[in-house]
Amino acid sequence: MRSRPRLRLPPGRGRPVFGAGTDTSPRSRREVGLATSHNAENSYLAPASLPLIPGNEVVGRTPDGRRLVSMVDAGGYAERVAAPEHMAFEVPDDVDDLTALGLVVQGTTAWLLLRTAAHLEAGESVVVHAAAGGVGTLAVQLAKAMGAGRVIAAASTQDKRDLALSLGADAAIDPGADDLTAAIREANGGKRVDVVLEMTGGTVTDRSIAALAPLGRLAFFGMASRQPPKPVNLPALLSHSTTISGLWLPHAFTKPGLMQHAMRELFAAVQRGSLKVIGGGEYALADARQAHEDLRARKTVGKLLLDPTR
Repeated sequence: MRSRPRLRLPPGRGRPVFGAGTDTSPRSRREVGLATSHNAENSYLAPASLPLIPGNEVVGRTPDGRRLVSMVDAGGYAERVAAPEHMAFEVPDDVDDLTALGLVVQGTTAWLLLRTAAHLEAGESVVVHAAAGGVGTLAVQLAKAMGAGRVIAAASTQDKRDLALSLGADAAIDPGADDLTAAIREANGGKRVDVVLEMTGGTVTDRSIAALAPLGRLAFFGMASRQPPKPVNLPALLSHSTTISGLWLPHAFTKPGLMQHAMRELFAAVQRGSLKVIGGGEYALADARQAHEDLRARKTVGKLLLDPTR
C-alpha cells in the first residue's frame, strides 16, 4: 500500500478544548461526509487503522455550556469527543446544527476552493461538479455571491440539476454526457471556462481540464469515483496557460487565521440570508452504514446528519 501524507501541526495546537456531544439532547449531531466514507475503507489521504471510530465533524456543548462545532481527525461518531482547540469554532445562537456542520468542512472547502485555490475573479465562468452535494450546493451559492459571471452546475440526475439551478446556477449539465468537454463549452455559450471545481476523478477530471480557457484553473479536491485521472502533462499546461491545484482541508489549519476568517464570513452569510446549507436527511447512529452506502451510491444531496442519541 502506498504511503499517505500525515499532517503535522505547529507545536501546542492539539490541546483538546471540549467534549462535543456531552449534551446529548436532540440538538447534538454528527456528519456523514465523503472524507469519512474514505476513512472507513482506508482510501483517504490520511491513513486509517483498526480499531476505528469514524466521523470528522461534530457539534455540541462543552461542560460549561459553550456551543461549538469542530473538525476532528476521527472519532466523531462517539457519544463524547475531545476536539482540538484550533479546529473548534463558536456557533452563533441563530445558527442550527445542520448549518454549523455544513459549514465547518463543506462550507470552508467551497470558500477555500474559490478564494485560495481557483482565485475566482468577478465575471469569470465556473463549473461546479457534484453541484448537489455538500460542497457543491454551497460552492454554487458562494460563486454567485463572489461575482461569478456564469455558474455551470454538473450533477448526475435531473432532480439534482434542478436543485443546483434553484440555488443560483445559470446552467446545469450531466457529467455523464458522451462528450463532457463539449457539454461544458455549450453551457458556457460555446466558450471555454475559467474555473472548474472537481472532485469526481477519472475521465470527468480529464475532460474538465480540456474545457479550460487559457489562464483557466481547475481545483481538484476529491476523487469520489475512486478512479484517478490521467497523469498531468506539464508541457500541455504550458501550451494552454492552465493551472491545476489541489486542496486538502487540514492544511488550511496550518495557516494561522485562515479557517477563522472563512468561518466568520460563512456564518455572516448565513445570518444575512445569502447562504443556505441544504439538508440531505438525518440517520440514526445505528444506521450509519446505510448513510455511507447511500452517499457512495450518489443517492443523496446536501449535508447528511447522524443523531448519536438513536
